[in-house]
Amino acid sequence: MTVYAYVDGPLGEMLLVGEEYADGRTVLASLSLPGQKGAAVVREGWRHAPGAFEGIAAQLRSYFTGGLTRFDLTYADAGTDFQRRVWRAVDDIPYGATVTYGEIAARVGAPGAGVRAVGTAIGRNPLLVVRPCHRVIGADGALRGYAAGLERKERLLGLEGALVR
Repeated sequence: MTVYAYVDGPLGEMLLVGEEYADGRTVLASLSLPGQKGAAVVREGWRHAPGAFEGIAAQLRSYFTGGLTRFDLTYADAGTDFQRRVWRAVDDIPYGATVTYGEIAARVGAPGAGVRAVGTAIGRNPLLVVRPCHRVIGADGALRGYAAGLERKERLLGLEGALVR
């Protein structure tokens, strides 16, 4: 069953959506921020279940207060094969570090023209904050693209103490 909850945070009220299983597990499918491009929208038939996301909410609170540097959660493995490869590369970017779109393209075997495809895949990341696409920057060191806005990307990088080149 699809479940959802809202969690307050310094970037606004986050919407968490997931699948709840009979064994009590909840697998996170989406984390969106207010005003985000392509944000999830609560649908009829979904169940409001804040308790299903207590662990994730606690990790988010700890991250936003500087106590957590890597999320430990189960999330849905949606997306195309290419998107999943890009997202795994993004998952591997350490807290407080940044890499370029070109570096991600090279890591997934798509250098050169693949940079644009990498940017598209990153732009379709359904798990903002927990999958750290905010750590990917332009080749010139400038902040580029973030579905929830560049101001939020800058705030997340600032929270992590990441030096933007």
